[in-house]
Amino acid sequence: MLQTDLTKLLGIRVPIVQGGMQWVGLPKLVAAVSNAGGVITALTQPSPTALRHAIRETRALTDKPFGVNITLLPTINPPDYEGYVRAAVEEGVKIFETAGSNPGPLIKFFKSRGCLVIHKCTTIRHAESAEKMGVDILSIDGFECAGHPGEDDIGGLVLLARAAKELKIPYIASGGIANGQGLAAALALGAAGVNMGTRFMCTVESPIHENIKQKIVQSTERDTVHIFRTLHNTARVFKNKVSMEVVAIEKRPGGAKFEDVRDLVSGQRGRLVYENGDPDFGIWSAGITVGLIDDIPTCQELLERMEREAEGIIGRMSSLVTPRTKL
Repeated sequence: MLQTDLTKLLGIRVPIVQGGMQWVGLPKLVAAVSNAGGVITALTQPSPTALRHAIRETRALTDKPFGVNITLLPTINPPDYEGYVRAAVEEGVKIFETAGSNPGPLIKFFKSRGCLVIHKCTTIRHAESAEKMGVDILSIDGFECAGHPGEDDIGGLVLLARAAKELKIPYIASGGIANGQGLAAALALGAAGVNMGTRFMCTVESPIHENIKQKIVQSTERDTVHIFRTLHNTARVFKNKVSMEVVAIEKRPGGAKFEDVRDLVSGQRGRLVYENGDPDFGIWSAGITVGLIDDIPTCQELLERMEREAEGIIGRMSSLVTPRTKL
């Protein structure tokens, strides 16, 4: 059994967190990740009231710890963040995953209510800032991750080594992890555990269409692409007809404005990908771990396999150390 600061703080068995994923982090999946840390994605729910129902549904499915993700998005018409936060706290949620811009007030509120906060960062400087704000755990997201990897293009190997050197609180690794090798590597680099998104999309309990799961299984690490690079809001998504059209528009002389691609990147189109199973219908997030995924297990099977693999690797690594001989 692997015991780390993450398992102790969250009261979970396996040091793995299922990260917040738009349209994916629903009660069935969150409850299935019961031996690790499942996270409900607040903004997937259409309203704070719907979030309350999702929390109650998850609690009815598992007695294990789970959290709620609140991501602060740059948008003209922001969601009712206050309502979502209030709903989750009033429903007794004690673990929150935060991400996005200016998380200070949100972190302060959660800490004032005795909640544990995991904050996602793509740079060490942002991690140090969040550390000063009082977060309990940091999620360090490398360039390999799905969604927004930041603008510095730093891979997880370097980010995690820097985190070990600079941070004083526990951190978990996010991006590029889908098996026991990744878990063992993250622990070796000083992480207290890992955060996975794309890998959990491709499980039996994942709410997305079977066609999309099969598409992930068939894909390689070359089947993702970055969009919004020229808009300085980089996002890694699955490489399909729509995402490549967005990239082509961004490459036009003079660049592109968000209005030029608004209809192509609509969140509702992305949601329908998961519902209808057409991988080319819209934009959908995927990390380069698609190249490591070749099956669709239950969450329990996945977690047990990763735990077993990581324990085996760690055990074999210790055998590499032999007594030193004098030169």
